[in-house]
Amino acid sequence: MHDESAYGLWTLVILNSAIFIIFAFSFTKPKTITDWRSLGVFSAFILALFTEMYGFPLTIYFLSGWLSDKFPDLDLFAHSSGHLWAVFLDTKINPHFHPIHLTANVFIILGFVTLSASWRVLHAAQSKHSLAMTGLYSKVRHPQYIGFIFIMFGFLVMWPTILTLAMFPILVFMYYKLAKSEEKKAVEEFGDEYIRYMQNVPAFIPKPRDKMRNIKKESNE
Repeated sequence: MHDESAYGLWTLVILNSAIFIIFAFSFTKPKTITDWRSLGVFSAFILALFTEMYGFPLTIYFLSGWLSDKFPDLDLFAHSSGHLWAVFLDTKINPHFHPIHLTANVFIILGFVTLSASWRVLHAAQSKHSLAMTGLYSKVRHPQYIGFIFIMFGFLVMWPTILTLAMFPILVFMYYKLAKSEEKKAVEEFGDEYIRYMQNVPAFIPKPRDKMRNIKKESNE
């Protein structure tokens, strides 16, 4: 791809950002303020990502001196040069078929699947004014945020940039704070039932053994 056509493609920035944000919206169907905030955090990451991927290659400009010395034959502003892992590893494989790129795709797909599965359970519970404790919610308390984090991590691996690398830990922390805020409200609304749920089900990392049987037993007592 020629320099003048590799970047500055703002139509692609808008189009790709819209596709993934709408895709996430369709999977999550936000209803509450917290839902919209979580989608907003994800949208900010997506916009930053595609701005560098097709709009303005800030990371390439920042690293241009080092890249020119290290890889003198590299066309810095060819679109393929944005696949920095492939550049650093000096691989001859098409970047889109590189194992790192394929692994990134797995995280992205897994993230959307997680979003779909978790929000379906969550919204069913909300419609009944009850706790979501089945499906992925029997393994972790916040699978919806895990889904968003998986997607962002996948894109970060696929197309690493200075901006998204800086944003990622900040956004993960924001999801953590949103999760804590949700839990505080859930304790106020459901009391001991949610406290027992918190005691048996981890927030983000599943336990080796499923303890939901104990939760259901205690809830029925």
